[in-house]
Formats: sequence, structure tokens, C-alpha cells
Amino acid sequence: MMLTDETGVPQAALPVADFKAHLRLGSGFAEDDLQDTVLEGFLRAAITAIEGRTGKVLITRSFCWEIAEWRDPVEQGLPLAPVTAVTSLTLVGATGAEEVVAPERFRLVKDDQRPRIEATGMALPAIPTEGVARLVLVAGHAACWGELPADLGQAVLLLAAHYYEYRDETALGAGCMPFGVTALIERYRTVRLFAGPGAGRATGRGASR
Repeated sequence: MMLTDETGVPQAALPVADFKAHLRLGSGFAEDDLQDTVLEGFLRAAITAIEGRTGKVLITRSFCWEIAEWRDPVEQGLPLAPVTAVTSLTLVGATGAEEVVAPERFRLVKDDQRPRIEATGMALPAIPTEGVARLVLVAGHAACWGELPADLGQAVLLLAAHYYEYRDETALGAGCMPFGVTALIERYRTVRLFAGPGAGRATGRGASR
């Protein structure tokens, strides 16, 4: 399986001004924007880390997901949430030949924890031998920073500030995440899944894995 972020978080969606205020950086100087590129980098790193830890997309964008076989012939869990649309499903053969699947043959089941696609008929379209199914998904909690849930937004600022403060500490591991951040994102973490067919369904407590 391969998941690709098609668009990335747009620069306009990054809360650089909010981050500066959070860091209590000075303002009103001619050099105000000198650190903007650095701050944007920490914000992107924090967003990526939180999305990776929770399996939830913060800022809405487009993704391409390729899968070699369905886990269940009738339904398939999607690799991220919340998914707002599946814009296309294409079957790609071993030679690269493509067949666009009619949207009437499947439907998106929206779910904040584990969205999925379901066959509208007897089964999802068969994936070619040694080929893949390619889905283009639109996912995200908000189109812009101001629409993001407050706890997720605060988690991003806290983690980005942590990266900023310890930017010279090479001993810090990539998985390092302060307790305050983990507490804020805990309810967004994906619940553990049943094994076997229908594994796209979630179980366990509210939003923890």
C-alpha cells in the first residue's frame, strides 16, 4: 500500500502569526519576517507528526492511495480520516493499463475514526492481478487554520514550539512528543481494529488506539 499527499499543506494555511505570538517573539521591527521560513518548517513538522500519531488529517487536502488487494470484497477501510470525498477509483493493471470505476459502484461511508468505501452491488471491483486500485481522497478536519478544532490547533503550536526550543538538541528522537501534546491529541487517536475481514471497523474506547 502506498499513500501520497498530493498537495501538501498550503503556506497560507500555516498559522505563522499565531506561532510568533505563542513564542512571544517581538514584533514591529523591519526584520519581523526573517524567521518566517524557519517557523513554517517547525509548523509543518508538527502537523506531520500529529497527523502521523493520530492518523487524522488536520488541513484539508488531496491524497492518492494505492492498494494491491481489498481486505474485504465488500468494504475497505481507508488509511486516514476524516475523509470527505473519494473523487476517483481507478484500477491499474500490471502493464499500466487503467480503468476508471464508475462512482455508482461504490460509496464513501464517512466516519471520524475509520472511514471506508463500500460496494453498492455484490462486491468492490476486482483489482487486476499484480495491479492496484488507486483512490484519490479528500481528507481533513478544516480547510483553514481558523476552522481547526481548538485542541488540535493548540497541540500543533505546542509541538512546533518544542521543536523550536530544542532545535539544537540533536539527541532528541524523531518520536519525541511532550506530554501536553499527547494529552491534547489522545481523543483523536484511532481505536484499535479487529483483525481479519472487515478490519476497517473500529473498536475500543472513544478515540484511542
